[in-house]
Amino acid sequence: MTATRTWWKTGLGLVFTAVMLFPVYWMVNVSLTPTNELRQTNWFPVHPTFEGFESALGQQLPALGTSLAIGAGCVLLTVVIAAPAGYALAILNLRGGRALNFLLLVAQMVPAVVMAMGFYAIYVRLGMLNTVWGLIIADSTIAVPFGVLLYTTFMAGIPKELIQAARVDGAGAWGTFTKIVLPVSRNSTLTVSLFAFLWAWSDFIFASTLNRASEYVPITLGIYQYIGNNTTQWNAIMATAVVASLPAAILLVVAQRYVAAGVTAGAVKD
Repeated sequence: MTATRTWWKTGLGLVFTAVMLFPVYWMVNVSLTPTNELRQTNWFPVHPTFEGFESALGQQLPALGTSLAIGAGCVLLTVVIAAPAGYALAILNLRGGRALNFLLLVAQMVPAVVMAMGFYAIYVRLGMLNTVWGLIIADSTIAVPFGVLLYTTFMAGIPKELIQAARVDGAGAWGTFTKIVLPVSRNSTLTVSLFAFLWAWSDFIFASTLNRASEYVPITLGIYQYIGNNTTQWNAIMATAVVASLPAAILLVVAQRYVAAGVTAGAVKD
């Protein structure tokens, strides 16, 4: 009976997985299909070709480089802000910490399109419209609240004896943070960095609102413009989507163990 139930659950899981992964399979299928066969319903590429990938790499490499730069900048800015903030909330007993945590939760509920309109009005006055740094700052506003909350949860679970021992040895608040708390929070740092990169990498709303006329556009906006200019080259469009998905997929596979540890850290206290 137990074995039958297990096989039933496994089969159901495989069906759900196949349904969720079918768009990915179809994207790869179309990217390998020749242009003259795109109007045919082929469940697999009968005559596979890499012409779509050649067009994608020839036209979208600058956009990929821009997205990598924006993602790296967003990761750096998010960690620099979120780690000290989480330390202050969890260890230093910052006054008004509960109210600040509530505000961070509320900030995550604000729709990105509303924030984009606000950033547009500010960037016009500051001259930051159509700049890479402007996108880095905008994307960081999505990642920083999540990072602060995650760091706070983890750092609150660090044994108090470890903090006290550092202070007995003469370490101040900053020394305790840089030499004790931050190294111990490695998994949380990797988790925050991964999510910050993925948010920046997949952002379209901020890019289309704040960076539409820039010389350097991210890959999401590059695909959007590519679709508008080449509506008949669907293999090239899908090839671009495949290439754009690879960095995120590789990062998720490589860092999944650290992400699981970082997300659940601090959930259970000894």
